[in-house]
Amino acid sequence: MFANPAASWFSQPTSQCACQHCGGVGRHEKWCITCDAMVQYAYGVITDPEKLTVCDQLILHALGVSWGMEPQQVSS
Repeated sequence: MFANPAASWFSQPTSQCACQHCGGVGRHEKWCITCDAMVQYAYGVITDPEKLTVCDQLILHALGVSWGMEPQQVSS
């Protein structure tokens, strides 16, 4: 069998080719941040709490959740 450098595109994918969010190689998972707008919103809210919608702020407030950059101390 002869080595054909032109056929190197057919080689097995490496972990370097995998998506850093979902690990998909060749295609992304349905829930990947690069494909799903709701996942993009959730990821954005985690990295920047100011991106939280008013509706979601009200829901979290009603549930007793404090959402912000600094962690809160839980009182016993």
